[in-house]
Amino acid sequence: MAQKLWEKNVQVDAEIDRFTVGRDREMDLYLAPYDILGSMAHITMLESIGLLTADELRRLIAELRDIYSVAEQGNFVIEEGIEDVHSQVELMLTRKLGDIGKKIHSGRSRNDQVLVDLKLFIRSELQSVVELTHTLFESLIAQSEKYKAVLMPGYTHLQVAMPSSFGLWFGAYAESLVDDLTVLQAAYRVCNRNPLGSAAGYGSSFPLDRSMTTRLLGFDSMNYNVVYAQMGRGKTERIVATALASIAGTLAKLAFDACMFNSQNFGFIKLPDAYTTGSSIMPHKKNPDVFELTRAKCNKIQALPYQITLIANNLPSGYFRDLQIIKEVFLPAFEELKDCLQMVTQMMSHLTVNEHILDDKRYDPIFSVEEVNRLALEGVPFRDAYKEVGLRIEAGDFTPDKNLHHSHEGSIGNLCNDKIAALEAEIIGNFNFEKTRSAFNSLLGRN
Repeated sequence: MAQKLWEKNVQVDAEIDRFTVGRDREMDLYLAPYDILGSMAHITMLESIGLLTADELRRLIAELRDIYSVAEQGNFVIEEGIEDVHSQVELMLTRKLGDIGKKIHSGRSRNDQVLVDLKLFIRSELQSVVELTHTLFESLIAQSEKYKAVLMPGYTHLQVAMPSSFGLWFGAYAESLVDDLTVLQAAYRVCNRNPLGSAAGYGSSFPLDRSMTTRLLGFDSMNYNVVYAQMGRGKTERIVATALASIAGTLAKLAFDACMFNSQNFGFIKLPDAYTTGSSIMPHKKNPDVFELTRAKCNKIQALPYQITLIANNLPSGYFRDLQIIKEVFLPAFEELKDCLQMVTQMMSHLTVNEHILDDKRYDPIFSVEEVNRLALEGVPFRDAYKEVGLRIEAGDFTPDKNLHHSHEGSIGNLCNDKIAALEAEIIGNFNFEKTRSAFNSLLGRN
């Protein structure tokens, strides 16, 4: 078994090692590219304060870029007996460069290494989530415009209520995603602060230039107080998980609607046959399994903030190993949400709608409010108009006028999709992803 960074003369018991390492090596593969980028920024700073020579920096950067390419291609491996990604990177450097590789740890702890790894990982994953959310948004807006003139019943208490439209239905979920992106942007700002240099949570006697690493890694600012930088572990993940849960909530509600509207009892929408699954016993079945699985996966993601809270909630300041377990529930959640976003986008882009739902007389009563409003506009007191129309419906002699004239902002006749799209574009522009992309490219020599 290889010696760990922290081991001295006594080797840890094998069972203790198994239990304490747990799934950390597996989880650290998510962080490998970001650990390398963090190391590149750190050693660039170490050279500037005299802890590395220019030649040592040049050789280390060249080797780290090679290791990054391996990680980028998905071929990075944490070898058997190596505790974590930090140890693996240092081992790979020392194999190639000897004692120079051992110098990269000066002025930092594994605590601030994993902190910066997590923040760089989160930042990158949030960018992917934003891009996929934007793609779904565009699909929903396109469908809203395509079917804006097609009416459908709106419901309260699952009772037919008032006229709605597919323009409103698709557009409502598009605007919901705009609010989700607002929450996501707040989470992005929380994670876009540099913890590197906080070491084990109490700083370092080396004259570290934390402003330099902040700039090199494209952070907006640093976590200034070194104790708070460590306190941010768990808190950052919980805030980000809350933002992911917000998107998941929108997807889960949309999935429920789609399952219900696709059923024969509703028949409002139709999924392509190739996008449904069958039954092993009922040959007529075309099941909306993608939406059902989306609903379940997104409900699971909505539980994530509570899982993180329960792991970290009763910890005082300082680092504790409990925080390691957060990785196991947090890191894979991004891939699951991104998968749901991709699948829902595909499904929503290809479904078709029933353009004759309201031909069925069972939906005639949804136009009752239109008649009440018409009478009120003619001078009949609203309450009297309400009673008159209600009595007509009970007597079975209500004939609806299905020509609607809704003109106010956000209604059937004035969807405001252009305003919603402009708001979404403004929010996405405020993420300023180009700053972080440029910082990474500079470290990698790709500018």
